[in-house]
Amino acid sequence: MSPIFKSHSPVSVSFFCFCFTLAIVSNVNGQFKNGVSETIVTGESCLQNQFYVENHRNKIFDLKSDIEKIIDHVMRTKPGQTYKDLTLFVDKFGARFTGTENLEKSIDYMLDLLKREGHDNVHGESVEVPRWTRGNEWAAMVKPRFKKLSILGLGYSVGTDGRVLEAPIIVVKTFDELEARKESISGKIVVYNFEYHSYGQQAVYRFSGASRAAKYGAKAALIRSLTPFSINSPHTGMQGYDVNVTKIPAISITTEDADLFERLAKHTEVIVQIYSENKNEQSNGLSRNTISDITGTERPEEIVLISGHLDSWDVGQGAMDDGAGAFIAWRTVSILKELGLKPRRTIRSVLWTGEEMGLIGAKSYVKKHKHELDRYVVAMESDIGTFRPKGLTYSGTNSTSQCILWEIMRLMHPLNATRLTINDEGSDVQEFKNVGVPIISLDTKNEKYFYFHHTEGDTISVEDANELDLCQALWTSVAYALASLENPLFR
Repeated sequence: MSPIFKSHSPVSVSFFCFCFTLAIVSNVNGQFKNGVSETIVTGESCLQNQFYVENHRNKIFDLKSDIEKIIDHVMRTKPGQTYKDLTLFVDKFGARFTGTENLEKSIDYMLDLLKREGHDNVHGESVEVPRWTRGNEWAAMVKPRFKKLSILGLGYSVGTDGRVLEAPIIVVKTFDELEARKESISGKIVVYNFEYHSYGQQAVYRFSGASRAAKYGAKAALIRSLTPFSINSPHTGMQGYDVNVTKIPAISITTEDADLFERLAKHTEVIVQIYSENKNEQSNGLSRNTISDITGTERPEEIVLISGHLDSWDVGQGAMDDGAGAFIAWRTVSILKELGLKPRRTIRSVLWTGEEMGLIGAKSYVKKHKHELDRYVVAMESDIGTFRPKGLTYSGTNSTSQCILWEIMRLMHPLNATRLTINDEGSDVQEFKNVGVPIISLDTKNEKYFYFHHTEGDTISVEDANELDLCQALWTSVAYALASLENPLFR
């Protein structure tokens, strides 16, 4: 088969793991990227693994015909189906923010759909979630001239207590500069205009910038959006407050305005006004993880988990982050049911809730299911875009398991997505990795991911139907293969 692709041109340390995950770009063997070691598994190393060659290699080829059926079904029989389903969903519900009625309605929609399709073990598993509300918000530069600012308050940020906050700004590029100028900060609005190298390296300014500034008496923090490209669009995201530090408004501004402030502040006083009704509600709410299974025929107690998060930020449609990732997980169980393919092990699809506000759904799931996690073969998640796939990343350190997965990836040649890279980062699935379950993430050509990430621009227009099909075919094929192996992967 020839390759099937078109030549289109409250918050924990896990947040930081997520940031580093999103910063990763696969690299050559053994190099480091943003402090994360990555190695590409090669055939040379696997063919030297005698145990793998003698006991496992030939058995993987038994799966070839089924995988060809999956690829043909996605790419030729029902091309564009995942895109059509996703479009209907995001156009119907739009943004699905944690703690909102709209998210819960979208979960009801998915549960009803899964039940109508006749999947096993369909249910919503309750999760307690915080409730943060973005109210009316605006900001403007009023000196040396008037300019309306494009802003988005950051998650968990406080507002301005019903008043317009007005103060001069002070611009810093690093926390070291903030420290050096600490005597000049009291009563001012701190603007962080860092140099952007990657999401993982600079996300700390968004997460901790307000608390660092508040320590020296700042009234608010304006933080440059985490993106390499902008058309005057602010990018929101989560931030957190240190204990025993005054909570001040934390607001994302565009890269253009951050640069403007830096230029102006070099030769004149700049004064900014901020108004924000953002607030943290006093009581938590309830949400749900959305669960469905294909029960294994021989070893149903062993589980291959596939996932994406159904919640999104309260801007855009959450199509890229992470509607598409959630839908390729749901469609995996649907496709296998349509084809009548029954794996040895159970494949469980979980659509997480509360990811954007701190991996809340995944944390809850791991806590509730800790007694059975030793039977989980792998936890898979797509949360870094569903652009043209290059392959997968895998956290497992056992060399034989790496080679088994490498051999499975060779069967993805029709998709031109055969690369297997070893690294141990993930977003929701990081919670599984922390308790010993190997994790797999989709690896795509996602160079433009952060153009749209956490913005009004994250809509279905970002998605490409053919690329989404390629991701769907890869995701379904790998999940089925891992659930159908004679023996599970070694940890």
